[in-house]
Amino acid sequence: MTIETARQKWSATAWLLTLGIVFIALTLRSPLTSVGPIINDIKNSLHISSVAAGFITTIPLLAFAVVSPMAPIISRKISIERTLFISMIILAFGIALRSIGNTSMLFLGTLLIGIGIAFGNVLLPSLIKLKFPLQVGLLTAIYTMSMNTSASIAAGVSYPLSTLSFGWQGSLGIWIIFAIIALGIWIPQIKTKKILDEVPLTSIHEKKPMWRFPLAWVIMIAMGFQSMIFYTTAAWFPEMFKNQGLTSSEAGFMFSIMQISQIPMTFITPIIAGKLKDQRIIIVIFALFYIVGFGGLLMGWTDLSVLWMILLGFAGGASFSMCMMFFSLRAKDSFEAADLSGFSQSLGYLIAAVGPVLYGYLYDKTQSFNSANIMYIFAVTVSLVASYIAAKDRFVTDRK
Repeated sequence: MTIETARQKWSATAWLLTLGIVFIALTLRSPLTSVGPIINDIKNSLHISSVAAGFITTIPLLAFAVVSPMAPIISRKISIERTLFISMIILAFGIALRSIGNTSMLFLGTLLIGIGIAFGNVLLPSLIKLKFPLQVGLLTAIYTMSMNTSASIAAGVSYPLSTLSFGWQGSLGIWIIFAIIALGIWIPQIKTKKILDEVPLTSIHEKKPMWRFPLAWVIMIAMGFQSMIFYTTAAWFPEMFKNQGLTSSEAGFMFSIMQISQIPMTFITPIIAGKLKDQRIIIVIFALFYIVGFGGLLMGWTDLSVLWMILLGFAGGASFSMCMMFFSLRAKDSFEAADLSGFSQSLGYLIAAVGPVLYGYLYDKTQSFNSANIMYIFAVTVSLVASYIAAKDRFVTDRK
């Protein structure tokens, strides 16, 4: 499908591409959020330490950091579409290996999952800017909503699935279904020409590396700290709620509430952001959600935990969507979008990888989840300041 096709009308080809984007998006979080509610079952079954279990969350983030800068380079050589197809094969293979049921395959499969997801994280925003230049907000909304829908489902049903006859292995392995469907739908896209063949030569020019531009660092920091918040809550919120007296199933459901609450915001936010030249008002709104949500947790008002989860879901959905939109809104073309996405997610996920480990360290030192939760205030503050700066209307490569 050419750029002109996307601009003129929604053809059958455009609908098929959109469906493919949706199913790829469905694979990008469910393999991760399905782990938290059953981490103790995995640890007890394989007789691994808590530190080793923590690496199940950390390994994908490290893979994101290493692989993200490579994604734009590889996609320019073989096309974005073919790169995404290969990444889905890697992801499916990783899910299968992780579900075998032994320690070595658990970690190897987790690494492959991280590699597969990294390509999707980086390249989908670039693909959307290339194929749907006039519908970036709508397509980003569809993409981010799909990610968070699968994430919330996975968090909510992971533990109940593990109680069935196929155990935690089946609970983790079932998400291969999304990857297989995505591969089937994506097959027509691998016939697409390379991106260099689709873009006029006049738009191809030498660009400085992204680390040379201050705004790229700001967007990277916003991306990194919002990711730190998400992955730390994914790793520790279920345990925090079990510490408060909830069962494993109830704790998983509580975290699922936060995930479900993200869904409307991940759909609404990109559409609104795409219509605004300056998105700082959006930052102010989700800042309030973050402050009230984490403030309620810090005050220890557990009777209102559902409300805090809803507000944090609103905030998380909006902040994640804005980071995805920054890759498109602050880039002049799909090349810049890919480079900005790769740079921001590479260093950003290194920042995010610190979160679950640092939170665990604070908990071990204080033996109090309330004390450890103070870390979220720091992360939220940094993320919001960076997001507010990034939300001003300009391009990352502007000389001003």
